[in-house]
Amino acid sequence: MKSEKFESNRLTTKLTQFKEQNKKALVLFLTAGYPKLNSTVPLVLEISQAGADIVELGMPFSDPLADGPIIQASSQQAIKNGITLENILDHVKEIRKHTDIPLVLMGYLNPILHYGEEKFFADARNAGIDGIILPEVPLEESDRFLSLNRKNNLADILFIGPSTSDERIRNIDKVASGFLYCVSTTGVTGRSNIGDIDLYVKRVKRLAKKNPVLVGFGIKTPTDAQRIAQNADGVIIGSALIQRIAKEGSIKEISNWVQQLKEAL
Repeated sequence: MKSEKFESNRLTTKLTQFKEQNKKALVLFLTAGYPKLNSTVPLVLEISQAGADIVELGMPFSDPLADGPIIQASSQQAIKNGITLENILDHVKEIRKHTDIPLVLMGYLNPILHYGEEKFFADARNAGIDGIILPEVPLEESDRFLSLNRKNNLADILFIGPSTSDERIRNIDKVASGFLYCVSTTGVTGRSNIGDIDLYVKRVKRLAKKNPVLVGFGIKTPTDAQRIAQNADGVIIGSALIQRIAKEGSIKEISNWVQQLKEAL
C-alpha cells in the first residue's frame, strides 16, 4: 500500500505551526446534535474561543463500536433529537461562517454508505471539514477511503493502540495524514485507567516519521492532559467534555474548564 500526496489544509497547517512553535494541540470531541439538535454550532464556537485548537465532531450511530457509555448515551440522545448527516454538514457550514478552526468528523460506515460515500466525502469537503476518522476501518481495508480523502483533500486519520507492532505503526504512519490517533488504552473511549503510557507514546513518536501523534481515550483532567502532552504532540478529550455538558449545561462553566485544559498544555 503506498501513500499518495496530500495537500495542506487547515488541520495540517495548524499542526505544522504547532510543531514549529513547540506547542501542544488541544482537540475536543463533541457529539453532533447533543444535547439538543441545534447545540452543535454554539458549543463549537464557544470551545474554540476558550482554547480548543481542533474540534472533532462525532456523527451519531446506533452501534458505535469504539465509543464508551458516555458518548454512546450522547449519540442515542442526538439520534432521538433527529440528527442526520445532512444536519451535521449544515452545522459545519454555519460554523465556517464564524471560524477557521480545523474540524474533523468521526463516525461509522453504515450512515456514510447510506448517504453515498462519494457524495459524503465531497459534501464534507465542501462544507468545510478537514479530516475524517473511521474507527471500524483497519489499515488493510482503508484504500478506498484513503482515495476518497485524497480526492477531496481530507486528512485520513488512523488509529494506533498500545498493542500495535512497530512495523504496523510505520505502515500506518506512511498512509495516514493529519495526525495519528494514539489511543491511551485498549478498549473504548472514556476509560479512566490511563496507566503508565509514557514508554508507549515515546515508541510511537520514535517510529512515526510523518505525522504528529495525538493521544486520546480516558484523558479527563488538566493534570492528565499535561502529563500525556509531555511526550505527545497533543491530546484528544471527548467523554469528559460530554459528561460536563450533560451535568452542567452551562456554556460558561464548560468554557472555563476548556481554558484550564489549554493552560495545562
